[in-house]
Amino acid sequence: MQTSYSLTQLILISTAYLLLLFGVAWLSDRGIMPRRLIRHPLTYTLSLGVYASAWAFYGTVGLAYQYGYGFLAVYLGLSGAFLLAPVLLNPILRITRTYQLSSLADLFAFRFRSSWAGALTTLFMLIAVLPLLALQIQAVVDSIGILTREPQPARIALGFCAWIILFTILFGARHIATREKHEGMVFAIAFESLVKLIAIASIGLYAVYGVFGGPGALELWLMENQVALATLHSPLQEGPWRTLLLVFFAAAIVMPHMYHMTFTENLNPRSLVVASWALPLFLLLMSLAIPPILWAGLRLGIDTHPEYFTLGLGIQVDSPLLSLVAYVGGLSAASGLIIVTTLALSGMALNHLVLPLYQPPAGGNIYRWLKWTRRALIAAIIMAGYGFYYLLGPGQGLTNLGIVSFVATLQFLPAALSVLYWPTANRRGFIAGLLAGASVWSLTMLLPLMGSWPGFYIPVLDVVYVLDDTSWHLAAIASLAANVLVFTLVSLFTDLSPEEQAAAEACAVDNVRRPQRRDLVAGSPQEFAEQLAKPLGAKTAQKEVEKALRDLDLPFDECRPYALRRLRDRIEANLSGLMGPSVAQDMVETFLPYRTDNETYVTEDIHFIETRLEEYQSRLTGLAAELDALRRYHRQTLQELPMGVCSLAKDQEILMWNRAMEELTGVPALQVVGSRLTTLPNPWRDLLLDFVGQSDEHLHKKRLGLDGQTRWLSLHKAAIIEPLSPVNSGLVLLVEDLTENQSLEDKLIHSERLASIGRLAAGVAHEIGNPITGIACLAQNLREERENDEEIIETSSQIIEQTKRVSRIVQSLMSFAHAGSRQSTEAVSLADTAREAIGLLSLNKRGNDVQFYNLCNPEHLVDGDPQRLAQVLINLLSNARDASPANGVIRARSEAGEHTIDLIVEDEGTGIPKAIMDQLFEPFFTTKEPGQGTGLGLALVYSIVEEHYGQIIIDSPADPIQQRGTRIRVTLPRHVEAASALT
Repeated sequence: MQTSYSLTQLILISTAYLLLLFGVAWLSDRGIMPRRLIRHPLTYTLSLGVYASAWAFYGTVGLAYQYGYGFLAVYLGLSGAFLLAPVLLNPILRITRTYQLSSLADLFAFRFRSSWAGALTTLFMLIAVLPLLALQIQAVVDSIGILTREPQPARIALGFCAWIILFTILFGARHIATREKHEGMVFAIAFESLVKLIAIASIGLYAVYGVFGGPGALELWLMENQVALATLHSPLQEGPWRTLLLVFFAAAIVMPHMYHMTFTENLNPRSLVVASWALPLFLLLMSLAIPPILWAGLRLGIDTHPEYFTLGLGIQVDSPLLSLVAYVGGLSAASGLIIVTTLALSGMALNHLVLPLYQPPAGGNIYRWLKWTRRALIAAIIMAGYGFYYLLGPGQGLTNLGIVSFVATLQFLPAALSVLYWPTANRRGFIAGLLAGASVWSLTMLLPLMGSWPGFYIPVLDVVYVLDDTSWHLAAIASLAANVLVFTLVSLFTDLSPEEQAAAEACAVDNVRRPQRRDLVAGSPQEFAEQLAKPLGAKTAQKEVEKALRDLDLPFDECRPYALRRLRDRIEANLSGLMGPSVAQDMVETFLPYRTDNETYVTEDIHFIETRLEEYQSRLTGLAAELDALRRYHRQTLQELPMGVCSLAKDQEILMWNRAMEELTGVPALQVVGSRLTTLPNPWRDLLLDFVGQSDEHLHKKRLGLDGQTRWLSLHKAAIIEPLSPVNSGLVLLVEDLTENQSLEDKLIHSERLASIGRLAAGVAHEIGNPITGIACLAQNLREERENDEEIIETSSQIIEQTKRVSRIVQSLMSFAHAGSRQSTEAVSLADTAREAIGLLSLNKRGNDVQFYNLCNPEHLVDGDPQRLAQVLINLLSNARDASPANGVIRARSEAGEHTIDLIVEDEGTGIPKAIMDQLFEPFFTTKEPGQGTGLGLALVYSIVEEHYGQIIIDSPADPIQQRGTRIRVTLPRHVEAASALT
């Protein structure tokens, strides 16, 4: 065997590899790498391969040598946890994403509502991980020593720590310490896992084909060396491998680097579904190479410890390339774990040790302060790992270091499971249990690791305990048992605080979070920013409020109570990801408090329940799915009900606003649901508030003016119990639009009136006809007797003419009542008819003093009844006079078409409102004061024009510039002979 590499060469190779990792991360952050590749579930799965540290790359061969096939527990334990992802990992992922819990300490601080829980978790985790960090340092140092044959552990270890501090800061602390995901780091760690897999697979293949000559030769060698197989099988009948299985099962959740990659850096929850089978496959591929490497080392008689057979194989066969592959794989495994672990631990220390004791001043740049503090913590943690390595000294076995660290983190498993499945666990039990388990671990594993203890006697078990290959599992079981026992007893005999109970409900697997519906002191996002400016500073507070609004897709002028509660929760979650849940909770409760004047009224937030149920629809099964389907059916029934439904809480917050209510009011549900009834626009606000304040449960035919139209409504209300709050009573309001029914009733009444008019007209014609005939006869006799008296003759002629007019009016009234009884037609001159109508109106001095202009062409003749057409013009000109100002001008003119003549009447009045345009021709509709109009004039005009097969069109305003005047255009059939003469 020859020395393959010098120290300088290995330093250059190490630097080049770390620069390659950083380059991969930098290219990913810059967007040069394809985004689909970065966000692919397999990339996420490979990043979880950070679990396979230097111990998995080197130490598992030694573990196989020591525990046989028990080494598979390293892979099977973690694989079991990921196979149970639906009931174990997915619920934790949901909690961490909802509340921005970036570490295990954040999770425990949130669940147990205790800053002490987070601080104790952080402190113990820092101590527990020191052996694991020392393991990575020692693995790199030993690898360099084996390859160079010049062991200089202290100098090499210090140099490696300095380099790894720099690269860890470049990987995860280059930017402001916010909650954004480190996509570049995730992709780089995935690349590092791929390098490890290729490296160990290459060495395993070389062991099979290069050392043994193929699978057949390997099988023959195993037949000849039954001891090699026996050493793999025999430990399975003993206890330690089962403990190993439990230890590595817990590692999937509690180890800081696994929690960080599994939950904190998760970009898409669906990626965890792929990882639940892909990660066990990845670990299986790595584990397949371990037995061949062990057997190759045994056959070749490699002089290194079995833990370094992976590296020693290349040296033994004098293959510099194979040695380089093994070294790069081990360096990759060690550096990846140190980078991710220190990033996770620095966040925990910042949130739970530094910020609770000292918060940066609001006047400074908080983001920059957090960034540099986190960098300092990264350096301190890595140097603490170096200090622990230096304290232990070289020569420690990788297996012992790894087991001590993993058993320490096993103490967090009971609390992690209680977060999901034990809602009555409390902070006192957690702290007491953790202290008990940590004490047993420190006494039985940490102290023996740091000193040469001969052992101590355990009276209960009647054994002398010494930390060695055969007794560590007793310490693991004892520490875990003490933890669970104390945790359980203290939790059972102490009570949960209200805050802990609320957090337990939020964390429960089968529970939908139901936050309380209470009023906030701050009434707008701007007030949120003003209050948060006190602890965070104005700029930081504004950024945090704007980020929360963007996350929820809410406008900056949002003021609905429901939306403000969501905004408060989102700000707390975002601050939790930035500064830890304890600091975030204290800050939000202090500066964004709920009102204290209505503590007696607290109920559940039905809006949040609806939102969460919609999110959970695809996950519900069995009875829960059936109940949800029933809920959706009833809700859809209310939504599609052809009657307005508005549900109110006791404090008049709107809980429901169905589609009929949207159509009736023109107010969308998204705008009002979650707001107060007082925020509705008028007239609906006053209408509903008045009705809510009345003692009557029904209000029939309420008249409501809306946009110039009259609406008729019936309102009903009933008291209902608010959801999940039996002591509070809300209201449900039903609003029924009766406008169409009222219109039909009015039309029916109009029809009855018309029938009555018809009957009245017949009676009038009968009763008035005889007197009128008599008057006409007397006038005619008078004219004949006084033939020489011109005055008498003129007067009698006028009397006869007026009696004829009375007869025509009565006949017109009867014709209107019996529509369709059209009289005989003749050629009618519109100019003459207009002259007659103007002359008659001039006799009436009660109207406005206006000027009439007859601009009709005398040659324009139409087919019709001259008397009825005169009635049309009289009504139109009379209405125009009533609408015109004093000394106004009214024009009557005609326009000829090919087959029609248009009679046009124009005035300079105020015009007709568009809102009543459709009602002008309805019988008895009038805008005049009572006693000044019957509403029959335009209805009669419309009836006469229809009898003449004509059309009537109204343009108002006639002058769009000055917005005044009305133009009425009556189109009548043209007289055929006249048309022929003109053409």
